[in-house]
Amino acid sequence: MSPPTNLDPVELTRALIRCPSITPREGGALDLLEGVLRDLGFNCQRLKYSQDGTPDVENLYARLGETGRNFCYAGHTDVVPPGDPASWRADPFAAEIQDNVLIGRGAVDMKGSIGAFVAALAGFLKARGGAFGGSISLLITGDEEGPAINGTRKVLDWLRERGERLDACLVGEPTSDKRLGDTIKIGRRGSVSGHLAVHGTQGHVAYPQLADNPIHRLVRMLDAVTREPLDQGSDHFPPSGLQVTSIDVGNATGNLIPAKAQAKFNVRFNDRHSGGSVIAWLRERFDREIEPGQNARYDLETRISGESFLCPPGPLSALAAAAVESITGAAPVLGTTGGTSDARFIKDHCPIVELGLLNATAHQVDERVSLQDLRGLCAIYGAVLDGYFAP
Repeated sequence: MSPPTNLDPVELTRALIRCPSITPREGGALDLLEGVLRDLGFNCQRLKYSQDGTPDVENLYARLGETGRNFCYAGHTDVVPPGDPASWRADPFAAEIQDNVLIGRGAVDMKGSIGAFVAALAGFLKARGGAFGGSISLLITGDEEGPAINGTRKVLDWLRERGERLDACLVGEPTSDKRLGDTIKIGRRGSVSGHLAVHGTQGHVAYPQLADNPIHRLVRMLDAVTREPLDQGSDHFPPSGLQVTSIDVGNATGNLIPAKAQAKFNVRFNDRHSGGSVIAWLRERFDREIEPGQNARYDLETRISGESFLCPPGPLSALAAAAVESITGAAPVLGTTGGTSDARFIKDHCPIVELGLLNATAHQVDERVSLQDLRGLCAIYGAVLDGYFAP
């Protein structure tokens, strides 16, 4: 697909949405973006990574300038599946505009942000004539919505091996809640997913004394970890919380006590904990509910998808907040809520902030963004670039 001739944030976003880049497919989105950035003078590197048990993923790293501070924009062109296209009011990959709203998969998460930043970048370079006293880079992955193994982490490793550093990074995830720019993320909660299998002894419901019902024990175990929160929050984080996402027994018979009951859950934890301490907290409470005897036991499988982190308020967050206020007239909140993002990898390399569109329709049917917000975000990003590279 040819790059749009006009680097308008709306038209660039529409062109990106029309690339069906469902994880891990590139779908033409990186090709499109690479063409636009080469036209702007960027040196572009396509990086493809593989690992056993995961799909191959293509990534793009583009840089303009070889000296000075390196300001990086990080994002992803991959999107989640649209579900049933018939449930959408427009084709999820047609990028239709209805009533000044752009509809399409990835409109807010996060092709709209990419379109806004690249359009802002073009305006910035035109105004500065290429002499801005530093370097600008874009780290764009196709693996953020997937396993996040062959994407940003490996690009960062590649940069480190080359001796190339990032000095600041703006991540374009959708962070706004009620209005554009009302929230900037300076950290994220950690995440532990768990699968709990409780074992008992199968038997007839009329003779419970001859059986051991694992469902009753499972309910008590889940109550033990949901009755009270892990904590009351911290200076920059809300309280940690556990959500049960599935309970499964697989019992189609009404007069049979099953031998096993299972549950799935997720814990989002703040900076008072690590993934390891959360798992220890779970086991300690689960162990209390396992009385000796019979076949009472449980298996717990856990996966830590990210640790909590905080980039304390500083020059970068102040710059982003000032840019938002200069365009919207309102100061943003510095927050840490929401899901995980690739910022959890980048924060080990440089200060980060996350700033993007409204998150209300991310991953939903009829994902959409107002044209006003797209253009507003473009202006905010332009103000960030102006401020970072101020003479």
